[in-house]
Amino acid sequence: MAVLSEINDGDEEKELDEEPGEVIESAPPQKVGEERELGNYGLKKKLIKRGIGWETPELNDEVTVHYVGTLEDGTKFDSSRDKDQPIKFTLGQGELAAGLDHGIITMKKGEVALFTIPDESGVSSANSKQFEVELISWIKVVDVCRDGGIIKKIMEKGVGDERPRDPDEVLVKYRMALADDTIVAETPEGGVEFHVKDGHLLPGLPRVIMTMTKGEKAQLIVQPHYAFGEKGSEASNGVHSVPPNSVLHVNIELVSFKPVIDVTGDSKVLKKILKEGEGASTANEGANVTVSYTAKLEDGTVFEKRGIDETPPLEFITDEEQVIVGLDRAVVTMKKGERAIISIHPDYAFGDVEVKRDFAMVPPSSRVVYDVEMKNFIKEKAPWELKSNEKIDTAKRKKEEGNMLFKCCKYERAAKKYDKAADYVSEDGSFGDDEEKQAKALRVSCWLNGAACCLKLNDFPGAIKLCSQVLDVEICNVKALYRRAQAYIETGDFLLADVDIKKALEVDPQNREVMVMKKKLKQLQAENDKKYAKLYENMFAHKEKDSSVATKRLKVEKQEDEKKNEEATKMEMDKVADSAAPSVDGLIVDS
Repeated sequence: MAVLSEINDGDEEKELDEEPGEVIESAPPQKVGEERELGNYGLKKKLIKRGIGWETPELNDEVTVHYVGTLEDGTKFDSSRDKDQPIKFTLGQGELAAGLDHGIITMKKGEVALFTIPDESGVSSANSKQFEVELISWIKVVDVCRDGGIIKKIMEKGVGDERPRDPDEVLVKYRMALADDTIVAETPEGGVEFHVKDGHLLPGLPRVIMTMTKGEKAQLIVQPHYAFGEKGSEASNGVHSVPPNSVLHVNIELVSFKPVIDVTGDSKVLKKILKEGEGASTANEGANVTVSYTAKLEDGTVFEKRGIDETPPLEFITDEEQVIVGLDRAVVTMKKGERAIISIHPDYAFGDVEVKRDFAMVPPSSRVVYDVEMKNFIKEKAPWELKSNEKIDTAKRKKEEGNMLFKCCKYERAAKKYDKAADYVSEDGSFGDDEEKQAKALRVSCWLNGAACCLKLNDFPGAIKLCSQVLDVEICNVKALYRRAQAYIETGDFLLADVDIKKALEVDPQNREVMVMKKKLKQLQAENDKKYAKLYENMFAHKEKDSSVATKRLKVEKQEDEKKNEEATKMEMDKVADSAAPSVDGLIVDS
């Protein structure tokens, strides 16, 4: 009997070498000559010749194999070798023999194995069949949309594992044809470039591209609902007419793609990488960066250059408002040597004002485009890189920067400065006794000032958290109690606000600001009680009616008294605001 094992080299009996220290958690590799039962299929596999690599086909892949089929008594009933022609078929459809596909998906390229398939009763007998199979190759088949609408056969693998995403710009070559090979559309020799999210020609094309790697070539079978649909398409713009309900056959290649990063998360600052930088490190906030760039309007008008045509490069510190916000945010994502195109919305550029630059005016509400190269950057040192005295000095400097930003009403940036300053003097055991006192005072001061920023930004949970951190350290800190009470009032938690106010007055009974807040809280509680009383009154209004004129008069008089009290309280709070002391005012930061 002619079997495939006769063509095997004699050295195939060598054991599979394992890497030193390798731990095999599943079953150990099958040895040549060893027979195993595969899963619950009753299928047995005997390894005759090892394959190469580690990849194996999957169900739905298109495989090419040589085989010899025999009964268990050795009678041959079929063989591709006799025809000298390997066969191709799709795994999972039982085209060669029922159950055999589950054996082939365990094989590597070039592997030869003998499979024993039990008879219909599931018991090995004289009726059992044996197939000696050589896996020559396979084509990866992907059901892109998982509904059979787009079937992709990978004809040539790409490189790497990265795949394009929605915002990325791709360069693609393709040839689209009908079933009769009539060409519908074909790209120029260099291909066509577009953003994945914008789509191109076919509705299903972006979904295909997002499954491809750079350099990958594939064949597609596209059903009508992912192509031109029930209506088809008339000829236009170089695209041939397509009859209704046409299936398309597409040869496609992903030549390359440029990653596009949504820097700000709202699609208003987009960075398209033209050249990858060195290593993995990027600049950070507070880094000293050196960049070269050409800045243009959307129509291509150049309005500024740095480091180009003999102009010096630009050196600046990030997160210090030394350049427009969009450029500032983008450069902290760049590696050394990286080059990128940065598209910036007016909200992150020059806004709605006209600005004069070196070579041209920038009109109001202009989107601008920067072609930037990161020449070099020096990161701001992290706290763990500094000595204890340097940490304290850095924290003081950042706190002062935060104070300046607060005075300019830049509360969000001020809050970040206070947060950074507190990080530099966190409790890490690196400070001596005297230094720890300074560090503790700085921490408390930064948390209090951060809470003031949160109140300005209506971030009341953030204010509560920071004040609570202060009170964990200084249980009787009046500022923290005062500001936390403000936040509790704004969130409607009057009970907790009352607790903080009472505690603050225990510490400082004559504090005018806290006393005014107490009156305000009392007024709000009364209004809240009245609201609920009105609610219950309406609920039971159908049971009794108030027809007493005297009662109505009393209500009117009560409303007038409440109005007078409100006006008096407001006047007193206005006076307090005009003369508020920085030591307790909820919106004045520590110096």
